Amino acid sequence: MNKAIYLDHNANTFVAPSVIEAVADYMREVVGNPSSIHQYGRNSKKYYTQSRDYIARYLDVRPDEIIFTSGGTEGANLVIRGIFDKNNGKGHVITSTAEHSCVYKTVKMLEKRGIEATYLKPGLYGAPSAVNVKSAIRSDTCLIAIMSVNNETGVKADISSIAQIAQEAGVPFFVDGVAQFGRDTIKIPDGVSAMSFSGQKIHAPLGVGFCFVRKSFKLDSHMTGGGHQFGRRAGTENVSGIVGLAEAVRLLENELPEGLVKMQSLRDHFEEQLLAKLEGTAINGEGIRVANTSNLYFPEVDGEALLQRLDLAGVAASHGSACSSGGLEPSRVLLEMGYPLSRVRSSLRFSICRHTTREEIDQAIQVIVNAVNELLFLQRGS
Repeated sequence: MNKAIYLDHNANTFVAPSVIEAVADYMREVVGNPSSIHQYGRNSKKYYTQSRDYIARYLDVRPDEIIFTSGGTEGANLVIRGIFDKNNGKGHVITSTAEHSCVYKTVKMLEKRGIEATYLKPGLYGAPSAVNVKSAIRSDTCLIAIMSVNNETGVKADISSIAQIAQEAGVPFFVDGVAQFGRDTIKIPDGVSAMSFSGQKIHAPLGVGFCFVRKSFKLDSHMTGGGHQFGRRAGTENVSGIVGLAEAVRLLENELPEGLVKMQSLRDHFEEQLLAKLEGTAINGEGIRVANTSNLYFPEVDGEALLQRLDLAGVAASHGSACSSGGLEPSRVLLEMGYPLSRVRSSLRFSICRHTTREEIDQAIQVIVNAVNELLFLQRGS
């Protein structure tokens, strides 16, 4: 039987062994609350502070600009709701129709409470253009919210140009950086006011992330309680998770340069083989992409049926987004890019990590080719 192959790293990554060890060591040795003033609390605070300082150094930002969260969704809400509250529910937000639901649905919800929004289309390129962002700015624009990398297609937005536009216009700019973390180098431009990240995308535990919030960027805390994290996020810090996150960042710092080259080579090989072996197969998203993501269209093949067949054969991929009923709905991102529903329903996302091997990719290629041909035979021959 073939080895199971995990090609859904944009959803979640495995926790690295050294991260598990770091978390376990902390849990065995430390008992205090980092806000307590006794020695147990001071010891916990030491781990917390060292982890925060390390992450800040990696991103070349100030330690007091790192706000720990439960992940990307909380980070987006921290910023978007914080701006909404600071502006008393008024103002104008610029975002795109291709954003992750944590941004898109939050802005949609706040529209019902008084905020106005402009939704830019990503087009077949896969990301809104800086020119369109500039054209959408109004006198009452209080926030631009554009992701740096699309989590479904891997297409990169021109964050540097948008940041410059935002800075010149004096408009805060929030970047969802979750899909970029571990898949591309990160340099936060001066015009970015806040940027969210998730540990689960870089081999840290589930349920821990952080948000860079520039010191000069003022927003209200949408969580009330104690004055934790400089008054920007109430609640006792998840220090064990933060320790694991810092270890994952250390691994990233050491392994990413070589890892990017490896992922790019494997991803290109994966796509070249599938496009050559399966007639009509095409890549969704014409823009420049990060190294690990392939969103592929398989003509005449039902994507959900293909996903299930791959799962039974030991290959994990993804298709669309889960809806509340537990079924699958077509990808909003691909539809908003302008692809017809038939193409969207025949598309799957594959995402690798820096630990994926050539053997796994070659095995996955064969499984996918066989599964697609079997489905086409059943559809055409029955």
